Parts: sequence; structure tokens; C-alpha cells
Amino acid sequence: MSARILIVEDEPGLVMTLTDMLVAEGHEVDAAPDGPAGLRKALKERYDLIILDVMLPGMSGFDVCRTLRSQGRDTPVLMLTARGRVADRVVGLKIGADDYLAKPFAPEELSARIEALLRRARKEPYGPLERFEFGDVTVDFEHGVALKAGQPVPLAGKELQLLRYLVERRGQTVSREELLRSVWEYSSGVTSRTVDVHIAWLRQKLEDSPQSPRWIQTVRGVGYRFVP
Repeated sequence: MSARILIVEDEPGLVMTLTDMLVAEGHEVDAAPDGPAGLRKALKERYDLIILDVMLPGMSGFDVCRTLRSQGRDTPVLMLTARGRVADRVVGLKIGADDYLAKPFAPEELSARIEALLRRARKEPYGPLERFEFGDVTVDFEHGVALKAGQPVPLAGKELQLLRYLVERRGQTVSREELLRSVWEYSSGVTSRTVDVHIAWLRQKLEDSPQSPRWIQTVRGVGYRFVP
């Protein structure tokens, strides 16, 4: 999918590398070397995605993102930074960033995250569900009841919430960060490992072959996807 992407980054070499990669994938790329210039471009022009460094001259990426959201701009923002601490990721996501990738990163992972963000922005979720069936599984989300091959399957509250979130966005890749933000609301002590553990529990209870899941699939380096 072709998109118009703004890169706000003060490292010329990285800007050149990202630009070459994105243009080769069919995207149109614009760039800004500091926070104020990036904010001006983001407010003046329309972009499908903004790749935003945190440590920028003149104005931090956090402040750029915060200002964009305060002015009603909902353009997807992928924060790209050398900071890798959980606290920094949480700050970025809480002020409105859609995803967060720490340097150094694999180009394939960045490309996958960009694709997921663009797909999510362009494709509306199917909407809230009361009941859903897949394979020999039937889930009544309204009453919290799940059956597999006609037999009751006990699902905990968070397992139901996680499954419902994935099913409502079936076909779309959902990052661990989005699941932490939307399902767990960043409860104290919650980490990306929590997401992985709950996914494993769902697979054990609902998949015919948990080690080779048919429905709840892993998107390596990004997150998970429910395949309808």
C-alpha cells in the first residue's frame, strides 16, 4: 500500500537510509531535521504516517506528538529512538504515539510495523461483537461463555478481552504495545511478556494445535493477528 510518510529525524544518514527503503516500497517520503520543522510540516501537510525521533533539536518528539494530538491531528505516529527503557515507551504511547521502535532496529521490523499502522489506519475495525464462531469454537462475549466442540472452555476475564480485541480487528496485525494499552491499560507490573502468556493460554484452550496455531498467529517482531 502506497503512503505519504514524514520522517522527523536529525541523523542525515538514517534519513537517507529510511527514505531509500520507503521509496523502494512505493511510498512518498518527506523529511524534517528537527522538532519545530517537523511539527510545521505535520500541521500544514497531510501524511498517512509520521516516523518521529524522540531526541530532536529544538523540540522533543514527545512534545511534537503531544502538540499534534492536542490540535486534533490523528495521523499515526511511530516513535523511533535510541531510548529503550520501558518508561520511555510508556510515555510516548500515553501521549498519543501509535507504536514505538528502539534503535538499532531491523529494517524488516520497521517495514512490518509501518505496514501494520497503515493498514490499521485505513481499515475500520469490524465493530464490537456479542458472539463469534471460528472452527469448532463458539464464544459468547456478552455472557463470557466459550465452547469448543460443544464443551465449555473456561476463559478468564483478560483472556476474553484479549480475544475479543483481536477478533474485532481480525486480519489486522496488532502490536503488543497496542494490546498493553487497550486491553490492560498499562496496569502496574504488566509487560509485553504478559501479552505472550495470555496468547499462549488462549491457544492452549482454543486451538487444535497450539504449537502451530491456525487462528491466533504471531507476526514476528510486531505482535499478533487473528486470521479469519
